[in-house]
Amino acid sequence: MIRLQAVTKVYDGTTIAIREVNASIEKGEFVFLVGPSGSGKSTLIRLLMREEKPTNGEIWVAGRNIAELPDWKVPYLRRSVGTVFQDFKLLPNRTVFGNVAFALEVIGRPKAMVAQQVPKVLKLVGLSSKADRLPRQLSGGEQQRVSIARAFVNRPLILLADEPTGNLDPGTSVGIMRLLDRINRTGTTVVMASHDHAIVDAMRRRVIELAGGRIVRDETRGVYEAQTSSREQEPGIPVSSNPSPAPTKQSPPERHPGLPAVERA
Repeated sequence: MIRLQAVTKVYDGTTIAIREVNASIEKGEFVFLVGPSGSGKSTLIRLLMREEKPTNGEIWVAGRNIAELPDWKVPYLRRSVGTVFQDFKLLPNRTVFGNVAFALEVIGRPKAMVAQQVPKVLKLVGLSSKADRLPRQLSGGEQQRVSIARAFVNRPLILLADEPTGNLDPGTSVGIMRLLDRINRTGTTVVMASHDHAIVDAMRRRVIELAGGRIVRDETRGVYEAQTSSREQEPGIPVSSNPSPAPTKQSPPERHPGLPAVERA
């Protein structure tokens, strides 16, 4: 589904944001990208959505090397990749319905499909009763739900989320995470950058930790902070997406109020 091979991103010829990153993400996975500010999380999200190109390396998304994708084909890529932002990026003069519908209109979907699909996704995110509201009439959590609905209305294979709970209070964040979990359970791959320790610890999904632009930890059922020393990735050496079946025992994570750990076989 997603494969990064020796990916490096350099800004202004000197600032290295991502260094020789190798990783694979399979269909249907829910993956957290964690690490301190400046570690490369947001850069990686921008590379995956093809907002930027890598300086070196290959990025394969749904069978295509998007590092070599011509600019005119990027809109076609984004039909299969939805994106959720920390600051929502809603159209201020469009209603909730209009914001979600816009994602279908720009790719040429017929009006009949728009009329059918938008109400369904608004029901999924719990905003059916607010379809005629403008963004300024909504709370922060409701605006983020609109953003998620817009990202998901085209049923993308992949949903990228860059700090989607960063501007929200803890209670609202729980609702957003439950919604993303529900979307993930439909088969959509979710890749989320986050600095929220409690949410990551409670969800117990795959965690990829970045530091200095490198992957230093990759755990199948990880927590925000490693309980033991992280494995630093050597340049050009892939970090396995399937860690050892006998991981080091960890202390129980702190649970986010109202957000139970998701138990999976």
